[in-house]
Amino acid sequence: MIRTATPDDVPVIHTMVRELAEYEKAPEEARASEAQLREALFGERPAAFAHLAVDEAGGEPVGFALWFLNFSTWRGVHGIYLEDLYVRPQARGGGHGRALLAELARICVERGYERLEWSVLDWNRPAIGFYEALGARPQDEWTVYRLTDESLTALGSAG
Repeated sequence: MIRTATPDDVPVIHTMVRELAEYEKAPEEARASEAQLREALFGERPAAFAHLAVDEAGGEPVGFALWFLNFSTWRGVHGIYLEDLYVRPQARGGGHGRALLAELARICVERGYERLEWSVLDWNRPAIGFYEALGARPQDEWTVYRLTDESLTALGSAG
């Protein structure tokens, strides 16, 4: 049901990234091209990794997890940051999301990583319920900050 993505999967991953952006009500923010995803996942120095959930009956991808390594100075080891977890609407409830997270948890355990982290939109109650049912807990004492676009350029260009 879960397999590591291959370069041939980039078009379907790109399509599902767009579907996720639509679901999250931010389609204009998903600007990554297939070429950028291919380079990030399969270039000379991969920056990210991906797994696909595949429908066992038809063999078609129905979801994906895209992740990268982070590092905890407090724990002294790597962890996984899950950038995207997406299961197509028609496949939800079939165990694909849980299987994707279980694969990432397995990788953490196997490699000695001590954290598997991700963000979820505060209005996405179905996802929050799903994550909490798995034992995940919100880190509500932390607030995520982000610099993008003009603010990032202004700060990065400051003398």
